[in-house]
This record gives sequence, structure tokens and C-alpha cells, in this order.
Amino acid sequence: MKYMLIMRSNDDAVAAYKETPFEEVIAAMGAYNESLIKAGVLLAGEGLSDAAEGFVVDFSAEKPLITDGPYGETKELFNGFWIIEVASREEAAEWASRAPLGAGSFLEVRRVTDESDFPADNEWIEKEKGWRADEEARRAQQ
Repeated sequence: MKYMLIMRSNDDAVAAYKETPFEEVIAAMGAYNESLIKAGVLLAGEGLSDAAEGFVVDFSAEKPLITDGPYGETKELFNGFWIIEVASREEAAEWASRAPLGAGSFLEVRRVTDESDFPADNEWIEKEKGWRADEEARRAQQ
């Protein structure tokens, strides 16, 4: 099963991060990522730029509204993610609990859906299976 570990932080965690030497942060994240890789569970993982560089597309109105960051009353920021493939929800929780995060940070852990979660006779689900197979074949040829 695939799980996404979504890294979130509140303002206190962001402030603490800014006070921590960059080499310390990168070493801790590097060691965690290396442990995921050595265990063969890491599929993807990325950090994100500062929210001030981002924007939000709001679909509340008839025409989507684009608003540049930083955002209004942000209670938590989405800072990055990992996607892991593990045997169980419990194993995902175990890996999540090892992340080198401090107070004010937390991980939201969500199972990544796959085609088995949807009706097998749906045209778009069948197309998705084909697209994924094509992409796997393309990557295998590289």
C-alpha cells in the first residue's frame, strides 16, 4: 500500500526551523530519507518552497480566483511530503513517527488510492491504467 506523509507546520515550528542551523536540518532529513531508501519503501519525497512563492486557486466563485501567497490566517503550512510503499497502515505510522520533526510540526498520513478503489468498468479508470502502463514502459526503456 502506498501512503503519503504530508508534512505540516504551524508558525511556532516555522520560527524554530529558522533558528536551527541549515546543516543540522539537512543532515537529519538526509539520514531519514536514507533510512527510507535502504528499507526500500521510499517512492518519492520533496520539500516545498516558502508559501510566499506560492499561490492558491479558489474555486468558490464561478470563475476560479488566484491569490498569491503568503496566505491570510494560516494555521498550518504544507511544507513537503514523502510517498512510501509499505505493507500496512501500522508500518506507515511507524515510518511517520521516525520523521525528524519538532514541536509544532506534524505529519498527516493518507493512503494513496489506486485503481482497485474505483469501479473497474469506468472508461476513465481504464484509461488511467493504460497511461500508467505506458509510463512504466517508457521509464523501463530509459
